[in-house]
Amino acid sequence: MKYIPNTKEDISQMLKEIGSSSFEELLSQIVPENLRFQGSLNIGDSLSELDLLADIEKIKNANKMLINFNGGGVYDHYVPSVVDFIASRSEFYTSYTPYQAEVSQGTLQYLYEFQSMISELSGLEVSNASLYDGASALAEACSMAININNRKKILVSSCVNPNYLEVLKTYLSYRKVDIEFIDEKKGYSEIDSVQEFGDFACVVVQSPNYYGLIENWASWAKKINSETIFIAVSDPLSLSIIKSPGECGADIYCGEGQSLGNYMSFGGPFLGLLSSKMKYVRKIPGRIIGKTEDVNGQDAYALTLQAREQHIRRDRANSNICTNQSLLALRASIYMSLLGKKGLPAIAKNCFNKAQYAAREISKLPNYSIPFGYSFIKEFIVETTKDVNKIVRNALSENISISKAMNKNNKLLIAVTEKRTRKQIDDLVLFLKNQ
Repeated sequence: MKYIPNTKEDISQMLKEIGSSSFEELLSQIVPENLRFQGSLNIGDSLSELDLLADIEKIKNANKMLINFNGGGVYDHYVPSVVDFIASRSEFYTSYTPYQAEVSQGTLQYLYEFQSMISELSGLEVSNASLYDGASALAEACSMAININNRKKILVSSCVNPNYLEVLKTYLSYRKVDIEFIDEKKGYSEIDSVQEFGDFACVVVQSPNYYGLIENWASWAKKINSETIFIAVSDPLSLSIIKSPGECGADIYCGEGQSLGNYMSFGGPFLGLLSSKMKYVRKIPGRIIGKTEDVNGQDAYALTLQAREQHIRRDRANSNICTNQSLLALRASIYMSLLGKKGLPAIAKNCFNKAQYAAREISKLPNYSIPFGYSFIKEFIVETTKDVNKIVRNALSENISISKAMNKNNKLLIAVTEKRTRKQIDDLVLFLKNQ
């Protein structure tokens, strides 16, 4: 209220209309007292624009430039400058919900091209115009499977990203869906631990999984019966050098598109990807852009299958999502278009070579090992007898950022992208050696 330019008279009139004597009284009805900020914001006196910019420059110069070896679903890939330039053009940057096709052809076209490229990467016939992020894309994919076969139980690999699993549990709790888990064995989904798939709406396997390891989707697809939906989760950049979900027999693909020309951005916003076989197209959540012809025979684009959306079908909708991450999808489209069929695999192979080098050098150190082997592309698990939490803390003092693997007390999760130099990798190895 204090930062909205209303006069005291405006505020008094609004409070009177809703029956509150003050803004504080209104807050007390909505926000518990223990959750309200009690102190002063301590932001100092007002400054001129010139002084403010000088102040910001001081703060910026105090920042440390960390060498980033973090992974777990968000990666420090290089974003070409041209992606920023094209995506920030006003006709893209200010685009709005494209319901009026006659004034939104540019937006509709790039989303159509985005769908086409994601379909090509996933090896599946149809994609939507994106979802919120990889975690919500998985939750939507599972909801989609439940809507296809009306079963109330799903089977998920324990090697799926733990953050995705938390979102999935929250997302499906209102639908009263039972979630069962596939056992993990040495970093992989244990296929022999599941004997029967008959009651499950879907089976979810991620590859590369949370530990960076490449799973055998084809073996799972052969084992799963035709009534159960097989959902493959993957980093899209990795799909440029491994067999696609479609080639391996998956019914639905979902993943996180941050690695396609988008920054880490302190954790978001991100870009959810979802593709499926054409026979499930009427169950896909979110928007789908279609291509047709106008009255002059020229290419034209429009939103299609809108009847499935929440704003029309309401409680009978397949999903309550009716939007997409348009700007981030644009960035991904620019990135994929620029790199093409040769560039994407080249980056993935670069990551592979550097990650393999890093893992083998670390494995030579006493008290460190690579427990799950080397079947990974850009991230891997390091097991150590040393205090992992202390290693992570000490790394920051050396301007190195690494992470502890979630739910693993003695393991680090290290990601190596094309941005990491040999010297930076060697510095990481030397740091670990000295711990």
